[in-house]
Amino acid sequence: MTKTAKKKVLRPPQHQSRQPGLESKMRPVPISESSENSSEKLKDKVALITGGDSGIGRAAAIAFAKEGAHVVIVYLNEHADAKETKRQVEQEGCRCLTIAGDIGNEKFCIQAIKRTMNEFKRVDVLINNAAVQYPQKSIEKITARQLDKTFRTNIYSYFFMTKAALPHLKKGSSIINTTSVTAYRGSPYLLDYSSTKGAIVSFTRSLALNLATKKIRVNAVAPGPIWTPLIPATFSAKKVATFGSDVPMERAGQPAEVAPCFVFLASDDASYMTGQVLHPNGGEVING
Repeated sequence: MTKTAKKKVLRPPQHQSRQPGLESKMRPVPISESSENSSEKLKDKVALITGGDSGIGRAAAIAFAKEGAHVVIVYLNEHADAKETKRQVEQEGCRCLTIAGDIGNEKFCIQAIKRTMNEFKRVDVLINNAAVQYPQKSIEKITARQLDKTFRTNIYSYFFMTKAALPHLKKGSSIINTTSVTAYRGSPYLLDYSSTKGAIVSFTRSLALNLATKKIRVNAVAPGPIWTPLIPATFSAKKVATFGSDVPMERAGQPAEVAPCFVFLASDDASYMTGQVLHPNGGEVING
């Protein structure tokens, strides 16, 4: 689909005035669960997912539970969304621990891992997923405060959480980072966000090399336009209505269509993959 093609209206115009947004207020509500049957690929493993209350994080949490994993979801303050994710995880017969706090604070990340170890005595999979984005038309509009907030949430937290988790990860453990299509093709109005996503790609590749001898795999997922709470919390109601219509598949993806990437990378199916990035992006070829 060409960039000049008219964008299709795919959903009602809507906007949320807070970051990272509430899934319960979205219309239509994102699809977080697939109809695939479980094959217990992750049975009895423990996965910690930042941003696990909604969107891609929620879908990953449910998908992991379907495969037999217990889940820890770390989120900021979206308590109702987190409660619903916990309900859906426990519905699959798995345990779910919810932890609220700011992942941009290293002390909180250390405490989140401590609580995980106290509850489950292990952590097998770390999914660094949470992010914020604040569009600006010019770099001149990006304040030092915004820059710090974006980097602290989107990439500092990946370092903080990985550092805290690493002493507890063993041979066969997996770290999966959420980057973005914007890391490869850029975004004119998300300069700081795109920069953090590019940093995540480099972080993933470098950490994979660093941990290869420990037999801990590190990979990433780079979604394209996905219908998550971050979208109405970021863009105008008009832009939200057509969000995702300009990719070759002419629609935004659902979180449930991204979650299988995380399951695959965490499972033994990906035992010979590290330092790699999967691209569920609706058909954009970004040569990454």
